[in-house]
Amino acid sequence: MPSVAPADTVLQYLTGAFPDASRWWSDLVDSGGVVDEHGRTITPDTRYQPTRFVYFYREPAPEIPVPYEIDILYRDESILVIDKPHFLATIPRGAHIVESAVVRLRRDLDLPDLAPVHRLDRMTAGVIVFTVTPDLRRPYQQLFAEQRIVKEYEAIAGFDPALSFPRTVRSRIEKVHGEMTATEIDGEPNSETYVDLVGTLTDSAGRTLARYLLRPRTGRTHQLRLHLNSLGIPIVGDNYYPQYRPAAPGDFSIPLRLLARSLEYPDPITGATRRFVSSRSLDRGL
Repeated sequence: MPSVAPADTVLQYLTGAFPDASRWWSDLVDSGGVVDEHGRTITPDTRYQPTRFVYFYREPAPEIPVPYEIDILYRDESILVIDKPHFLATIPRGAHIVESAVVRLRRDLDLPDLAPVHRLDRMTAGVIVFTVTPDLRRPYQQLFAEQRIVKEYEAIAGFDPALSFPRTVRSRIEKVHGEMTATEIDGEPNSETYVDLVGTLTDSAGRTLARYLLRPRTGRTHQLRLHLNSLGIPIVGDNYYPQYRPAAPGDFSIPLRLLARSLEYPDPITGATRRFVSSRSLDRGL
């Protein structure tokens, strides 16, 4: 708060500084939603405090529920493995807070310390591993840092009979903070993906599409989407590449046909091989 203000109380300052929200501030103070820098509740009678900070708790905007359930593939006292649906964020970000996998699972399973070992973006479905207790986060995250995780993805994308498979795609990917899309630029490659053709299929519009097996050796932002797009075969349902097209809020009609199909790794505690496989299908609605 400023060193000088025409106010005797904190509430008077807030309602005077933000007159269009004066009723909101009054209700928030009455409910105990404003505190000082020591965590003490601000009341309607709390004297104005020049140059001091006040903090308030703001309810997030209502979120549109993602109409798909999280499937649990495995659970014990150490880890939880899920099969995430399309459109659900892994962790709270931007407008997606309650409608994120970690918040849903912490609430529904009463696991307050649950944390993802890795992430899938909101539009990608598939296998994610969570640790149940904080002491296991570092050992599991170390597996990813040391690239001891074997990840396989499945994608349905365009088909070009002139392309030969299998092949390895390498490029340099840069992502500018605040921009929606990443870009492939000239320079030393920092991303690598093994791509193989599994088979072809025909969608309801009569288009010939193809199913691909993808094994990323690196984990750059939008790497798989960019690498298939660079081959001229963008993933079906991709509204980012080759051209960004914002989706309407609450539109769950066009999923990205990209799935984290399986995950395999040596257990960091026992050394035993663990493998988890998604049961989801990319074909529905094509």
